[in-house]
Amino acid sequence: MTFEFTEKFDVIYSENLSLKIIQKYIGDNEMLPFYYYNIFNFENECIGKISIRIGHNFHSYYNGNIGYEIFEEYRGHGFAHIACQMVLDVARYHCMEYVILSCDENNIASYKTIEKLNAELMEICDVPKEYFAWREGMEKQKIYRLDL
Repeated sequence: MTFEFTEKFDVIYSENLSLKIIQKYIGDNEMLPFYYYNIFNFENECIGKISIRIGHNFHSYYNGNIGYEIFEEYRGHGFAHIACQMVLDVARYHCMEYVILSCDENNIASYKTIEKLNAELMEICDVPKEYFAWREGMEKQKIYRLDL
């Protein structure tokens, strides 16, 4: 069965943020299909990016289903948390029962964001060399599960 994107989530609004689609990627043997967004604040400034990867595979366990970045000058205002909440409806639309979230063990801002979503820490682990983004000296990953 071929993955089918929806246009329903090309723009997602909340009270404080909007997400506007910049790419839809169909996926391959390693990468899951994903929606990739620019994050805009209420002043319509691009403040970061977020992606939601649909489904689960070996690589997504370490990569997580959600990836986000808030540009440095906009950090510390909870924007990553809000944006993560906003993309959960995309996962639900695609019948995902849970998402995996991961971050470097020492990335305090990321794991605080993930924990604020009420995700459950499953493990802190070394990443296997078979993971597509593995690199020498890679930090241990905190792996969380958030039931939808």
